[in-house]
Amino acid sequence: MSSHDEPGEDVLELAAKLFDAARAGDAAVLGAYLGAGAPATLANQAGDTLVMLAAYHGHAGTVRVLGEHGADVEAANDRGQTPLAGAVFKGYTDVVEVLLALGADPDAGTPTARQAAHMFARSEILDLFGTAG
Repeated sequence: MSSHDEPGEDVLELAAKLFDAARAGDAAVLGAYLGAGAPATLANQAGDTLVMLAAYHGHAGTVRVLGEHGADVEAANDRGQTPLAGAVFKGYTDVVEVLLALGADPDAGTPTARQAAHMFARSEILDLFGTAG
């Protein structure tokens, strides 16, 4: 397949199903497809990964499943935003805890998750980040 070929309709349908599952927090569907070899690193045209979508929509368990299947929990989208910063923006402390446990850096991205926590006065999340940065 050359770089000029468009993905087949079946590939696009699978990608749409995975993105929908990430947004909806359907960890079982994602886990099944990832276990069968679907890429945990899939990103949409805006650079939003499955982890970004799950984090932004508040699905801590889904974020954990993605991380356990090798998803990059720090992958920034085309605007430099990380899943951790998205979870901070939305105030999802449980998602922040999972991302930190999976190795996400609060000082990565633009703005960083730490900066977002300051901007939105999320003191409970700043406490999770500790004093570094």
